[in-house]
Amino acid sequence: MREDNVVTEDLSFKQDELPADRSLVIVDDDRAFLQRLARAMELRGFEVRFGHSVAEGIDLIREKAPAFAVVDMRLEDGSGLDVIAELARLKPDSRAIVLTGYGNIATAVTAVKLGAVDYLAKPADADDVTDALLAPSDSKAPPPENPMSADRVRWEHIQRVYELCNRNVSETARRLNMHRRTLQRILAKRAPK
Repeated sequence: MREDNVVTEDLSFKQDELPADRSLVIVDDDRAFLQRLARAMELRGFEVRFGHSVAEGIDLIREKAPAFAVVDMRLEDGSGLDVIAELARLKPDSRAIVLTGYGNIATAVTAVKLGAVDYLAKPADADDVTDALLAPSDSKAPPPENPMSADRVRWEHIQRVYELCNRNVSETARRLNMHRRTLQRILAKRAPK
């Protein structure tokens, strides 16, 4: 049975497939989504603790570093990447995934470099979260059902360079060999489908 994109029943795997350490920290500032995901993950056999901010997430990790983490990218008090980095520092063998409603390639690359094993768009299904957390390290992700268009790939590349230039429009335009005003117009538009 689905409840707002989070599966709460009808489990498709056996709980004995879980590793011995089932500790999971979830950090998300969307309280309703967080409650549903926490409940769904508990039904799947995880021992869940959760927080609503970067500070709470880091405190939970420092209190007892979990085997797994699910962290929202944008939190009210900062970036979820800070939580991922702290977890990687304290428990390098942990498996963390990043959830975001504002996905782009630049932030996905940064998340993976900091120790995340996957990057999922919100609202994420609890089955997708479980599959990402438990996937073998050497497995390849399945091909996307709806791959990005060429326009979207171009937009993602521009966003990546913009992030790498610390959101400096003039420097980004120079590196992309494009007029600054043209770049500003592109940045002001929504991402293409």
